[in-house]
Amino acid sequence: MPLIDQLQKDLVAAMRAKAELRLSAIRMIKSALQKAASVDPSKPLGDAAEQQLLKSLVKQRVDAAEMFRKGGREELAAKEEAEKLIIESYLPASATDEELSAAVEAALAETGATASKQMGLVIKAATAQLAGKTIDGRVLSEKVKARLS
Repeated sequence: MPLIDQLQKDLVAAMRAKAELRLSAIRMIKSALQKAASVDPSKPLGDAAEQQLLKSLVKQRVDAAEMFRKGGREELAAKEEAEKLIIESYLPASATDEELSAAVEAALAETGATASKQMGLVIKAATAQLAGKTIDGRVLSEKVKARLS
C-alpha cells in the first residue's frame, strides 16, 4: 500500500479514536509529502524520497526536543519525542547494533580499508549492505572510526 494511502487510512482511524497527538502527527506527515509531491507533479515521489522526507522530519523532532530541553520546556520536548515515534513507525525497521557491526566488518573486508582516510569508502559499502533498513549515520560513522583507529 502506498504511504499516502496508509496515512489517509491511519488519519481516519486517529480521528475516530480521538487521538489528538497521532492525528496532528499524521496530518503533518501527509502535508509534508503533499508539499514535496507538488514541487514536481509530473514525477511521483518514490519510496526512497518518501523515506528521506520522513527521516528529515524525525531529525527535526529530535532537534526540537533538544532545544526545548535546553529551554526548560520538558512537556514540549516530550510532545516532540512522541511525534518522532509516530513518524518512525512509517519508516522501515532500524538496523540493530549487531547488524551495524556485521556490516562494518563486511565492508572492511570488502574494501580492504586500513586507514581513517578510507572511512567514507567503508561507510558507503556498509550502507549498501544495510539497504532497506533505517540507519543512524552518526552511530555507523562512530563504529567505522573506532574500527579504523
